[in-house]
Amino acid sequence: MTRRTGLIDNAVDELRSRIASGEWPVGSRIPPEPALVDLLGVGRNTVREAVQSLVHAGLLARRQGSGTYVLSTSELAVTMGRQIADARQRDVVEVRRALEVEAARLAARRRTATDASALIDVRDERAEAYAAGDLDRMVATDLALHRTIVRTAGNPVLVTLYENLIDAVGENIRFNFVTDTQAHDTHDGLVEAIVAGDEDRAVAETADYLAGVLRE
Repeated sequence: MTRRTGLIDNAVDELRSRIASGEWPVGSRIPPEPALVDLLGVGRNTVREAVQSLVHAGLLARRQGSGTYVLSTSELAVTMGRQIADARQRDVVEVRRALEVEAARLAARRRTATDASALIDVRDERAEAYAAGDLDRMVATDLALHRTIVRTAGNPVLVTLYENLIDAVGENIRFNFVTDTQAHDTHDGLVEAIVAGDEDRAVAETADYLAGVLRE
């Protein structure tokens, strides 16, 4: 029994690793059972139990007659998603402020020349999307800018927390665009502050921007 449990645990860990690494991205179908047997080097029953474990965890979903698909990259994202499914937009913005203000400060301190170039590129893409009036692209590029800032902060714990809130952040950004609470903010000042290494201004720009959203 101990050996059997160990095989299942190892299979679960291997499947989870491939999902978390992006080898099997969200929305994709994982290999069929025979392929997983060969890939993991275990029996069919072990594969079935490992897959079922990740179905229960919310990372995978079975679709009758179609296969098994990736729903999420981590159990934490699933748990947090359930907790904030009915959260008010104000609640989400308050959490964003707690994370993004510190991210801006750290990004200004730790940015490299490569980081600065990436931030400018994403900022420009966001401006182009807004000029074109393409809502989906506006949301995607705005989210990309904030993710880039968080990653530039260089704190893996902060990145993990933010990435596991990414769906809620994306929905909040869309809400803000639709209700026109952030369309006027180009984020030019924020990007300039980070590129210049000005921590105080980066913090002020982020805090002011999110405070404006909260006041709406």
